[in-house]
Amino acid sequence: MVRLLNVYTISLFASLGGLLYGFEISSMSGVINTDQYTNYYGNPLGARQGGITSAMPGGSIVGALLAGFLGDLLSRKVTIQIGAVFWCIGSAIQSASNGVAMLVAGRVASGVCIGLTSVLLAVTWGILIQYSIQYGCSFIPSEAAFRLPWAIQAIPAVILFIGLFWLPFSPRWLASVDRWDEALKVIALLRTPNNDMNSPFVLAEYREIEDQIRIERESESRPLPELVSKKMRKRVVLSVAVHVCNQLTGSNLLDYYILYIYRSVGVADPNVAAFIQYVIKVVMTVPAFLWSDRWGRRPFLIIGAIIMAICFFVVSGLLGGYGQHDPTLDQPYTSLVIGRAYVTRLIQAFCYLAIAAFNLSWAPIPWIYSTEIVPLLIRVKAVSLALMCRWTINFAVGFAIPPLFRASTWGTFLMFGLFNLGSSGLVFFAAPETKQRTLEEMDEIFEHGQPFRTFESGRRQIGAKWWHTI
Repeated sequence: MVRLLNVYTISLFASLGGLLYGFEISSMSGVINTDQYTNYYGNPLGARQGGITSAMPGGSIVGALLAGFLGDLLSRKVTIQIGAVFWCIGSAIQSASNGVAMLVAGRVASGVCIGLTSVLLAVTWGILIQYSIQYGCSFIPSEAAFRLPWAIQAIPAVILFIGLFWLPFSPRWLASVDRWDEALKVIALLRTPNNDMNSPFVLAEYREIEDQIRIERESESRPLPELVSKKMRKRVVLSVAVHVCNQLTGSNLLDYYILYIYRSVGVADPNVAAFIQYVIKVVMTVPAFLWSDRWGRRPFLIIGAIIMAICFFVVSGLLGGYGQHDPTLDQPYTSLVIGRAYVTRLIQAFCYLAIAAFNLSWAPIPWIYSTEIVPLLIRVKAVSLALMCRWTINFAVGFAIPPLFRASTWGTFLMFGLFNLGSSGLVFFAAPETKQRTLEEMDEIFEHGQPFRTFESGRRQIGAKWWHTI
């Protein structure tokens, strides 16, 4: 019981970093459609709203750049605490902002935290909680409607910062700075009920960390061009590509600007409709964690991208066929669906289906897959590069969507539908299955022929048809 309590306590605080990531995603979506926000900030549209939204992923690029360096120097624990401080500073600036410039500065500061602390498990819960707070505050007939949610989002960061003082350092980091005795004690604390440092399980994990530290030190002695060597090039490019495709699925369109969409198509209560969407996000993330090890990564990614493509094509067609141009031009959209309830319901349903498909596939799988295809020797560098590219695309997409909406709402959905088709093709032709495969097997797969051909460990043969990987 003590061992479980230790593990669950540490996991709980670690997941708060993901909660903050979820807060980041919905910190803007719940307020941009309120009169209080638009009146105070001068109804920001197009590139102006895009700049506000993308400020946080812009800060995340900086955080991602610093994360590896600070993690090695100060430990992951201290790095997360630094991130929590940035989040609190950013939340304070946002809640006290007196204009767009100050709001952008606050979102950049909070974004640094996200780049430093990005994890996955609690992201969807963070989105749902933050949006629920914003929805409740939207009924306040004053500036508090947007200031209060931005202030409240600092609370989990404060809890995270304080709670980490009582948690141990990572045994891997302790070993990396040659504090081996402390590393052994932490492993015993986590793995045995009575802190038995002589337990076979403890000693086995200790030796495994020793081997990993040795490999990492060998990696550090190698030049950066190792990432683009002929042997590693395909893996690194694929690791980056799955994260880039994640950001091009259109999920940011539905996360950041869903209220714009629902309002333009005539949904009676866009806020309630958006809340339902965020509940779907929470529910649909669970099956991927339960079944991806059984069914494999490729089926989730390929089928998920195809479903999203179909959904976006349908929404694009409905907006193009039934939408009307907005003559006022003071709204962030150019296609209005008026007086056609069945079209409204269809668009809403396909948006729900798209977000369900995303959270079942492209939301969790790239985080797992990008680490499974690269060897330990270059994993830290490769994953850092992938996350840098991820945040860069997130920034670009968040900035571009409002101007794209004003140019052509239906065209924006069509574009993301095409991106999803491209993503499914990339996985089909270039991404080998990693389910239940060792690093040695992945080496064989990438070194012999096309990546979508797989290695049959039982027969020790290279070149099985791609469908054997599914």
